[in-house]
Amino acid sequence: MIHALNMVWNPSEGIDLGFFMLRFYSLSWVLAFGLGWYVMKPIFIRENESVESLDKLFVYTLVATMLGARLGHVIFYQSELFHQDPLSILLPISTKPTLHFTGFAGLASHGAAISIILTMFYIQRRVIKRSFLWILDRIVIPVSLGAIFIRLGNFFNSEIVGTETTSAFGIKFLRDKYSASDAMEKTQIGDVKEAYKAIETNPQFAELLADVTPKHPAQLYEAICYVFVFAILIFLYWKTEARNKAGYLFGLFLILLWSIRFVVEFVKESQGGFEQYPIFNALSTGQWLSIPFIFIGFYFVWKAKEVKEA
Repeated sequence: MIHALNMVWNPSEGIDLGFFMLRFYSLSWVLAFGLGWYVMKPIFIRENESVESLDKLFVYTLVATMLGARLGHVIFYQSELFHQDPLSILLPISTKPTLHFTGFAGLASHGAAISIILTMFYIQRRVIKRSFLWILDRIVIPVSLGAIFIRLGNFFNSEIVGTETTSAFGIKFLRDKYSASDAMEKTQIGDVKEAYKAIETNPQFAELLADVTPKHPAQLYEAICYVFVFAILIFLYWKTEARNKAGYLFGLFLILLWSIRFVVEFVKESQGGFEQYPIFNALSTGQWLSIPFIFIGFYFVWKAKEVKEA
């Protein structure tokens, strides 16, 4: 039996400014990088690094995150786009079935992680004259904070939802069950927002609402857990000598964040990818991709030494 406390999730797409819709997902990215910059500023001041170098670091990190996340999604989850719709890989459009605007949808955190790490090599050589691990140990602090807001953005977008559940934690994601065109067709209401609202509140469409099965809010599970990852890293940096153990904070970040991702994948709907092949179907694609990061994390924690930066 479905629990009576199951919430119906039908949020606004964003803040309507009249001339422009500020979408919550876009706002989550702004908050992720904006707050990340403020978290890193006192760290750079403490380490006698200039704010100018911090600005460059964040510009490169932003570009690396977006490109890496998009390419990671295509490579790991939707590789058919390389020959079916190549323009959609790096542009906010799709040509299938006809040319239309999609926004930058389809982003993979594993791809973002790889891209950020590779970009730090460039940062270390051209911007911040510190060791590679010095940079990684500090960049993971704002990255863990940013991960919270990205998952909250996914929640507002009703994407990356969990599997069906009968627990009190289940949420009815209207926009996951019904696409915009489905909602308008089934309600015969021409306005998308009003169509979803009708399904949610109008007794006339009670059957449509009843067909929406509650699912785990997997995005919220991850976001809540990432709060603890951020809290642990920021505490260790400011209150202990962990910052002087080269690679320790970076390794701990990899262990904590990707272990959380691995566990939450058990209650997350399949995102596709190479899990479709029999040899890999024991775990989800996200879990397979998380395992190497976890092992690398253990390696860096184990090898961490007291290294004082000059």
